[in-house]
Order: sequence, then C-alpha cells, then structure tokens
Amino acid sequence: MIQDTRYLAPLQRLAEIVVELREKCPWDREQTIESLRHLTIEETYELSDAILAGDTKEIKVELGDILLHILFYSMIGEEEKQFTFKDVIEALIDKLIRRHPHVYGDKNYKTFDEVLENWEKIKGKENRKRPILSGVPQSLPSLIKALRMQEKASNVGFDWEDKSGLWNKIKEEIAEFERAETKKNQEEEMGDLLFTLVNYCRFAKINPEDALAKANHKFQSRFEYIEQKALAEDRVFSELSPEEMDIYWEEAKRILNKG
Repeated sequence: MIQDTRYLAPLQRLAEIVVELREKCPWDREQTIESLRHLTIEETYELSDAILAGDTKEIKVELGDILLHILFYSMIGEEEKQFTFKDVIEALIDKLIRRHPHVYGDKNYKTFDEVLENWEKIKGKENRKRPILSGVPQSLPSLIKALRMQEKASNVGFDWEDKSGLWNKIKEEIAEFERAETKKNQEEEMGDLLFTLVNYCRFAKINPEDALAKANHKFQSRFEYIEQKALAEDRVFSELSPEEMDIYWEEAKRILNKG
C-alpha cells in the first residue's frame, strides 16, 4: 500500500464530494462539530457490530462512514480556521513516529508488553501535567472505561501481582454483596465486583467488552429460537411453561451449536 498511490484519487474525489455537499445540501450545511458528535459515536458502534458479526462487507461500509466524518470534521475545522485535514494527518504522523522509537529510533522493544508499556510512558511524558487517568474519555461505556483505567494504572506499576490475588478478591466482593442489606450498598458492592471481574479479564487477556457482546449475541439467538417455537405453535411466548422454555433453551443450544 505504501507504494500504491491509486487510493489518492478516490480520496481526492471524496473530499470534493464532501465540499459539494457542504455547499449544496441543506442538512450538510447545518452541521457543526458538536452536532456530528453523536452520529460519529453511532457509526463507531455500527462498525463494532459489523466486526463482531464478521461481516467484511459491512465493515467496509462503516469504515467509509467514519472516513466521511473525519473529512467532514476537518472541513468544518478549516472553515473556522482551527485546523485542516492536512493538520490532522501531520499530527498523526508525528505522534506515530514519536511513540514508536523501536521502529523510527534506537529503541529495541521486542514484545507486545514492552511496546505497550513504552507507549504509555511516552504519553505520560507528553502529558506529565495531566492526571494519569485523564486520558480515559468520560463518555466511554463503563465496561470499557474500567478496562482502560486499569490498563493505565498498571502501566505505571499500580497493579495486582497475579490472577490468584484477583480471584480471591472476586470471592471477597461476592461475599460483601451477599452481606449488603440496602439497595444502595448492594449497588456499590456489585459495582466493585464488576470492576474486579474486568480486572481479572485483563489478566486473562480477555477483552470483557467482546466477551459480553458475544454472550449477548448468544442469549439473543437462543431466546429468539424459543420465540420462533412459540410462534410455530401459534402461542404467545409468555404462555410457555418454565419447563417448556427450558426444553427449547437446551434445544437451541444444541441446534445453534453455541453451548
């Protein structure tokens, strides 16, 4: 791809279309950086769904939508004399070179962990006046946010020594939840338990967001199987007995091969 410049012409054409839409389309004319924000979040989740589904055709479509947003933001930035698309690219190039001294400098990092640790150290030096956890967006979903905070804390040495200590902590949090007497205390203890489970996932090299997304998909598939069974019998789902639901659930596990 480095030597292939054929993608430059399509990018140029896309940029021209974005400009034309900004000039001629009433909706595009009204957009601001702030109004695009929630749409960008939505597009990112749609890309995530496509990735989890393994739908390469849809991944291509969603990547295009995100590229459109990048160009749109850059055009608005240029209109407001704040930044241009060229500024965005050059800032990214500078950051990538600066944060990969093992590729563009004299460092000799060999492993994934070494590269990640050094990346965070460089970021820390660049933002040494900012709190360590300030780089974690406040608007991240709580599950991902917990993981990113734990990763950043770990990169500066604040971490558990091994999984065994964490597993004992999980048992401790479960016991504390069971002892909690008020709704407020139960919520607090459940939060601590979930946070510790995310930490355990990190040690086990499991992305908790991906794991939960796959569990959600598995549950939905099995639930919809039961729903289809009820429809085939011309019955309402709620009319099924618990025993029938269990039978169909186990049947769904076998047939869908996800048990």
